[in-house]
Amino acid sequence: MRISFVGGGKMGEAIVSGMLEAGVADSGDVRIAEPIEARRDYLRDKLGVEVRPAAVDVLDGADLVVLAVQPKDLPAVMPDVGPGLADGQVVVSIVAGAVMDTLLEGLGHDAVVRVMPNTPAQVGAGMTVWTASPAVPEARIETTRRMLSTLGEELYVADERLVDMATALSASGPAYVFLFIEALIDAGVYLGMPRDMARKLALQTVAGSTRLVDETGHHPAQLKDMVTSPGGTTIEALRTFESGRFRATVIDAVKAAYEKSQALGTR
Repeated sequence: MRISFVGGGKMGEAIVSGMLEAGVADSGDVRIAEPIEARRDYLRDKLGVEVRPAAVDVLDGADLVVLAVQPKDLPAVMPDVGPGLADGQVVVSIVAGAVMDTLLEGLGHDAVVRVMPNTPAQVGAGMTVWTASPAVPEARIETTRRMLSTLGEELYVADERLVDMATALSASGPAYVFLFIEALIDAGVYLGMPRDMARKLALQTVAGSTRLVDETGHHPAQLKDMVTSPGGTTIEALRTFESGRFRATVIDAVKAAYEKSQALGTR
């Protein structure tokens, strides 16, 4: 499988690293187009792959062409990439906010996969939601699935609207979790705990709680009730969360992110 990347940023690097480590592709099968010379040198030295300065230099012969550029750069990149695409090639876009119609029209190419990863993919613990246009053959669907599985969990959906929803929940979600972790750490410091201790407790509490939900299959509410004794400390904290509209604020925040995602894309 020959894969070319247009853009050599953090997420593109994470995908290449994951594929090489998992044996999904060999270094000789991967090429990256990256305009910044220092970044080219870094990627070449770290990954052992071919790195070129321009997108047109990496398109020929690729089975998959991965668009891994910043959203602001996409309008300038698509006219460079589109004319160089051949029949049978599939474009995989990980560009946030770039909807399928924008990609199909901007590239003038009908075989496109739209992918929404999140930042934990950089450590192989990501959640990626993706969809494909009807022109993408089943063989390339499976190729894409193998590539994305190296980033963590992946979920294919037929309805592109679910990708927009995932943008608000799982793609933006790490920022919400980081904010909560930061608040927990600050709470420990406020009580008088050393910051390094508060950090260790907060991180393991969040990681362990996530694992407990996943491995037991229990509803989070059931597990929450198991921690909550009548008249105890936990119910007092939960009452304070509810008085501050914690649950409603989380829902409102994800809804706001979803609406912003829709506004950024054009259908």
